[in-house]
Amino acid sequence: MRMRRQPILNTRLLLLLLLTFFGTGVLVSAQSSSCSLKPDQLANAPELFGVRLGMTPQEVKTALPLVQFGRADPFGVMKTSFNPHFDPRVDQTAFPDVRTISLDFLDGKLVTLWIGYEATFKWPTVDPFVTNFSKSLGVAADWPVKRNGRELKCDGFSLFASMIGGGPSIRITDDRAQDVVAARVEAALDAEEKQVIGDIRTKSYYTADCEARDQVPQASRTTFKNKDEAEKAGYTLSKDCH
Repeated sequence: MRMRRQPILNTRLLLLLLLTFFGTGVLVSAQSSSCSLKPDQLANAPELFGVRLGMTPQEVKTALPLVQFGRADPFGVMKTSFNPHFDPRVDQTAFPDVRTISLDFLDGKLVTLWIGYEATFKWPTVDPFVTNFSKSLGVAADWPVKRNGRELKCDGFSLFASMIGGGPSIRITDDRAQDVVAARVEAALDAEEKQVIGDIRTKSYYTADCEARDQVPQASRTTFKNKDEAEKAGYTLSKDCH
């Protein structure tokens, strides 16, 4: 029987999560300048509505009472968003020209804050947006160009400004959290690669790259972390996997 390597069940989903978790913050530009500030040293810019990296969901809810939270995924990531412009419960004067606020948490701490503003925002294009937001945050205004926006790299976090949907936006990202998620995804992929399926009828096991494993009925399946665990349980590699 001809064998061909099969994609691991959740590989695409895992990689998609890794690539989209921080959006524009995933790829690091070699041209980005740096600043020495840590996240807790940023000024309390009124344009961020009291939200800062490192906050717990409860702390964020104090600042944004209408935001709702769900459960974290297997990697410890929880994502949510709040849409002042479209939510009739929101006092629009409290969130002037704000379209959406997106929040990413890792292990119960805020690691990404993205705010998209309307085209009518007081700083409507990237250059004045960066100049004035820098003053509000207490950072230098020389954010280098990165793809379709401008980015400033600081100590463990980054600031990224760009135009989205005709209006300016700001993304503040905990860059170290990217490494944590990447390590967890890699570990999960590695574990799934090593995982084997056992057939309780024949006491045979099938590796991840064995096409014949798909033929084992669900009712007859048992799962082992790796082939060593399967062999300790008395299972042998199926002849269809040789």
